[in-house]
Amino acid sequence: MATDETIFDHLKKEIPVDEESLLLNPDSSVGLVIVDVVNGFCTVGSGNMAPTKPNEQISKMVEESAMLAREFCDRKWPVFAFLDSHHPDVPEIPYPPHCIIGTQEAELVPALQWLESESCATLMRKDCINGFVGSMEKDGSNTFVDWVKEKQIKAVSFLSSV
Repeated sequence: MATDETIFDHLKKEIPVDEESLLLNPDSSVGLVIVDVVNGFCTVGSGNMAPTKPNEQISKMVEESAMLAREFCDRKWPVFAFLDSHHPDVPEIPYPPHCIIGTQEAELVPALQWLESESCATLMRKDCINGFVGSMEKDGSNTFVDWVKEKQIKAVSFLSSV
């Protein structure tokens, strides 16, 4: 398995991003990346990794994620959402079973479910903690890298549940 440094270096090579250019304007080639804002991490009582009681920080993050995603989609700017999704018989050690494919845990939170029918949104199920690694395909391609290149993304804004 690659080290974090190796993964980061590979990502920077594949997706050269101008770190100085963070101003969003109509001419921006900007993309929004939402990471694991799924029921299994954000919705009370929705699984082993979900909050057990209402959490103001999580609620605010979900609210802001939905607001920002709506703004991006209204402007027809691209949105990429990673969804933590695991097979029931493949553990992700050291974590307990969570976000099992086919359950509500692995679905977007209700405030973001509308993204499933948005043409500007790409949803990617991943079965590991690292979205970049989880986007690697058997043929050597990478779904996330392909999205960045296809959409000609120059700046990325990340929102994460973790």
